[in-house]
Amino acid sequence: MDEPQAIPDTSPSGLPFGYLANSLAQLLEVARRELEHDREAAKASLAAASTILQSEIERHSGAKQSGAAGLTGWQIARVRVFIAKNLHRTIHTRDLSAVARRSPAHFSRSFKLTFGEPPHAYVVKRRLEKACNLMVTTQASLSEIALSAGFSDQAHLCKLFRHAFGQSPANWRREREMQ
Repeated sequence: MDEPQAIPDTSPSGLPFGYLANSLAQLLEVARRELEHDREAAKASLAAASTILQSEIERHSGAKQSGAAGLTGWQIARVRVFIAKNLHRTIHTRDLSAVARRSPAHFSRSFKLTFGEPPHAYVVKRRLEKACNLMVTTQASLSEIALSAGFSDQAHLCKLFRHAFGQSPANWRREREMQ
């Protein structure tokens, strides 16, 4: 009886692991050489190597084998940082999915599994948290706070604030000032 032949370990792209390891080594060597002369070329090489490594780590950890997988640790961290840095502007799911390097549909499903709510609801909560912080730490007007926290205007802040906290931002702020 013939022994089954070993199937070479391949990446999602079908490339053997040895080929990927060699590619990584070459990318890192280019980055090392270019670091002093061409920082942009070095950055591009490091980004490509990082993408290959992240893909292989996920593949070997089994994260992509389950259709019900949430976001990985690095994706969670990058998405949180991106949201925190961009609360003042419109944040689209396509922006977040690009940060996590996933398609928008896959990202949205994974995000909800990880955080227990859709991306938009999570962003609104972060904006409300920022508004609350600004209301107790600054003397800025509610309209200024609304814009700083990423709401389109004061009315938008008031509507979402009342829905979340059951009172207007002005009442909430007054209660905190008396304490």
